Amino acid sequence: MAFGNMVMYPKGFLRKKRVAIVGAGMTDFRSILPHTTRELCFEASKRALDSCGLTPRDVKAVIGASAPDAFDGIHIKGWNPVDAMGAVGKPYAREFVGGGTGVGCIVNGWYYVASGLYDIVLVCAFEKMSPPVPHAQKLFTTIFEPLLEWSLGPNLVWIFAQEMNRYMTTWGVKKETIALSAVKNKGNAMDHPHAQLPMKITVEDVLNSPILVWPVNRLDISPSSDGAATVILASEDVAKRITDTPVWIDGVGMCLDSQYWTNRDLAFPYYVYYASQQAYRMAGISDPLKDIDVWEPYDPFDYKELHHLDGLMGKKGYAPKLLAEGQLARDGDYPSCPSGGLQGVGNPIAAAGTMKVCEIYWQLSNQAGKRQIDNAKTGIAQAWGDLMQVGTVVVCRT
Repeated sequence: MAFGNMVMYPKGFLRKKRVAIVGAGMTDFRSILPHTTRELCFEASKRALDSCGLTPRDVKAVIGASAPDAFDGIHIKGWNPVDAMGAVGKPYAREFVGGGTGVGCIVNGWYYVASGLYDIVLVCAFEKMSPPVPHAQKLFTTIFEPLLEWSLGPNLVWIFAQEMNRYMTTWGVKKETIALSAVKNKGNAMDHPHAQLPMKITVEDVLNSPILVWPVNRLDISPSSDGAATVILASEDVAKRITDTPVWIDGVGMCLDSQYWTNRDLAFPYYVYYASQQAYRMAGISDPLKDIDVWEPYDPFDYKELHHLDGLMGKKGYAPKLLAEGQLARDGDYPSCPSGGLQGVGNPIAAAGTMKVCEIYWQLSNQAGKRQIDNAKTGIAQAWGDLMQVGTVVVCRT
């Protein structure tokens, strides 16, 4: 119903303008790229602007997105590439949590446009992970709860290994089944022009790769990467003047679970489930398995693709069955990570999530080339991070 010049949407959600993705661009994802952070942001942003015929002068506000400074070894790194993103003299905000940043920044960009504040917003996510030596793991140790957790000597892979073990044990999933995710995604990445780790591998290759922390093998994990990805958002009236193929963001969601991994349900990602339910309500989706044509869950580990799909689909322990049946392949009923995901394309933390939004845009606007899913009309991108408790989701439609 109408309320002044606002529109009331389902479930009491109030918003002013419909928001579209009108352009996207990204750099190569690589380890030890020679580019500086500013060069990465410039390249990704220029490609995104060129894709929809805009210039930096057309942009009304900019969001820069990157994970905590320790990943890059630069203090207040959000200010470093401001000029490269065309943000000088314009409203600018930095978005960051951890891995959830890459979709969370799109959610915040959506708010900028949906609120009526700005008609064109550029969102650039970036990470330059090569420079820090030694690795920032020592700093990340301080994020654990001192009394309960420090004495255990945890690190990031260590806690993800615990979650992977809990997931496998709770739902009776074999390691061989989980390895199929790595096989699928690294294979899908062979068709992605910017992919860091495209390869044709087998389940045996995954199982025989070095064990880092059981049950995590080296090929279960995405590579460390440098890279940037940019998305251009526009209000409905402006979008229709810019492009004939706008992709509409019809639902957004965010959820923050407890930071204590010691007392959180590790077998099911409620942070993803609740975030996706918010997005589905906004988009009017009652049955995601029926309504969503292409899925881009966040997959820094192979088990996380399945873990997050369970949350997005609202079915506990269901994704491994679909994977084993081939239903998550590009030609399956529920194509997941057709891009190649983080496992194949790469994992420059914040930029990885935005890459997934780029992929959904390219899929729904029929620009995905060899990766194209036939008749894709609705897609979902999701990111995750921090201490396994942040979920960010966007639902897009043609």
